Amino acid sequence: MDPSLDLSKLTDADKADLQQQLANEQQKATIQQTVHSLNETCFKKCMAGKTFTSGTLDRSEESCAANCVDRWMDSQMLILQKLGSMRGQ
Repeated sequence: MDPSLDLSKLTDADKADLQQQLANEQQKATIQQTVHSLNETCFKKCMAGKTFTSGTLDRSEESCAANCVDRWMDSQMLILQKLGSMRGQ
């Protein structure tokens, strides 16, 4: 960090704004990591060992990828629902 940067000179409103911006950036990074993980998982499941002869997916690859994403989304929703119910207890 720049030693000439003195965060103590920020107003409370500026500190709150900075904190919100940092939280937003962290949330974006988390979403990007999640998408990367999904891509990697579904690619390994549906495309492993295949040779690529064209720029498009064949019917079985497309179906596999769609099912993989759907199941992944279902699992994420279940996790969120479970966490939500645990908060309400």
